[in-house]
Amino acid sequence: MNLKTLRYFVAVADSGSLTAAAAAIPIAQPALTRQMRELESETGVQLLQRLPRGVRLTQAGVTLYESAQRILSEAARLDRRLAQSQQRDLVPVVVGASPTLARLLLPGLFEKSMTAISNLELRAREAFTPELIDWLDRGMIDLAVLTNPEPGHPLSFQPLLGEPFALVSHAKMGIGPVVSASQLTRIPLLMTSLHRGLVDRQLASLGRSLKVQAEIDSVDSIRAMVLRGRWATIMPVSVFREHLHQEPVVMSEVSGVQLNRLLVLATRIDPRPNPSLSVVHDFVIAEFARMERQGIFSFGSAHAGLT
Repeated sequence: MNLKTLRYFVAVADSGSLTAAAAAIPIAQPALTRQMRELESETGVQLLQRLPRGVRLTQAGVTLYESAQRILSEAARLDRRLAQSQQRDLVPVVVGASPTLARLLLPGLFEKSMTAISNLELRAREAFTPELIDWLDRGMIDLAVLTNPEPGHPLSFQPLLGEPFALVSHAKMGIGPVVSASQLTRIPLLMTSLHRGLVDRQLASLGRSLKVQAEIDSVDSIRAMVLRGRWATIMPVSVFREHLHQEPVVMSEVSGVQLNRLLVLATRIDPRPNPSLSVVHDFVIAEFARMERQGIFSFGSAHAGLT
């Protein structure tokens, strides 16, 4: 059992699907399936329950998942310490993140980085995944948090976590905390093009399609329009979480289909060591682990905030 195998296992657990995990890592699905079978053979227990759509952790799988998270966290901490010993060689690092993630990631990332390394120059740029990949390829940014990146790019990918989508609406629309996939197709929606593409692909197997009134590639604009009460949207649960206790917002789970996104940390494959990039890379992982423990990327107690 090695760190790479553990990272693959965590990616499968987070995405709930061998197909989604293989596309994000990236690795050929047969190779990933073989890795998981070898891991089960090595541990002597069944770790994954195969379902018609995706996989689910067994109790033994949950135990290994929790231990793997601790092991990977400790490995990242060791890498960070080693990198910090080379602080004199630090150079500017540019981080890319999507509009739904930048406001969550950047405050904690900048605070941790500037506190730990006084001479680190950290910069940030915001865009959706296709543009972030282009910026990485062109050397305009050094690392980025991507949503379900397509395979085939000459980049290094590390899965971070899986996050469910929610139907988000104003309370006066009268939508309950759970809606079916068939109900979903009758609700007027505002969507970003990226989120629409992800959800459309996941609904395709059910023969369903969304009732999208407009595509708007501005998360802030969609958020403001949803709060006016005429339209709903489908977005990752973290986007509207802060509004649950401030606005009459309803966050509904969609039953009958697994709508989610896989968040992946991407960097260029560069043979030249960059201590400053290594430090920021580990801080990004630590920050997402912290937010995941807080339940920011899960429904959790979200329904308790419904008004």
